[in-house]
Amino acid sequence: MPRPEVRYEVADGVATVTIDRPERRNTVTYAVLDDLLAAVGRADDDDRVRALVVTGAGDFFSAGTDLSSGAGGYDADAAGFKPLRGGTRDVGGELALRVFASTKPVIAAINGTAVGIGVTMVLPMDVRIAAEGARFGLPFTRRGIVPESCATWFLPRIVGIATAVDWAVTGRLFPAEEALAAGLVRELVPPDAVLARAQAIAAEIAEQTAPVSVALTRQMLWRQLSSPHPLSANRLESQALLALGAMPDAREGVAAFKEKRPPRFRSRVSDHMPDFYPWWREEPFDA
Repeated sequence: MPRPEVRYEVADGVATVTIDRPERRNTVTYAVLDDLLAAVGRADDDDRVRALVVTGAGDFFSAGTDLSSGAGGYDADAAGFKPLRGGTRDVGGELALRVFASTKPVIAAINGTAVGIGVTMVLPMDVRIAAEGARFGLPFTRRGIVPESCATWFLPRIVGIATAVDWAVTGRLFPAEEALAAGLVRELVPPDAVLARAQAIAAEIAEQTAPVSVALTRQMLWRQLSSPHPLSANRLESQALLALGAMPDAREGVAAFKEKRPPRFRSRVSDHMPDFYPWWREEPFDA
């Protein structure tokens, strides 16, 4: 049996997903993208999983799309890997939207250099930890194409429009220190400590927070980015406070605080999301 190119492991409420193609610098193919999509869905559907960590095997997080075969191009006659579902839809965008829709926090453990989709896939993730010495790059304009994986939506919201345009238009490589200063990553740690640090953050979420509270908070924050007025947040937060305030987790949270003990939250995302969730209408993809 061939070794799986994406590994999925669960321990203590944390799912760890590893892109395992170190001999190809963890470059991405259709199979890798489909496996990543499946892994995010699997974690999202499992009430035992409270947070998801995504990392790479070896010295690279991901060197981007696998360009080892074919001459490039996405047209009908192009040879090699074309990351377009049905010839019309960017599959990296499907992955970004799946991460965006997750009810579980997703943490990127960027263990080494990340280029192309190696950067864009982590943009919808909630926390990004990177290795000291890692390099980042969005070389799309240097390949005659444009950014993918919904990067033109996520990147300016994370680092600001001026930095996003600089990185995306020049296509230059930039160091981990620049990524940290711009807010692309939360912190830098030695390469051999990246995964452990990300898993520690995930474990804190698993041990200290209420599942339904986390799921709602994550979706509220991301989806309010597109709201034109804070009144929409007032409406939404009022609904959420009324719904969750009547649930046992709210009483348990206060009791644990008063008694100076770890909380024992019992809610499950699969069963206890409030009736108003989801409050948005999903848009179809129209090619």
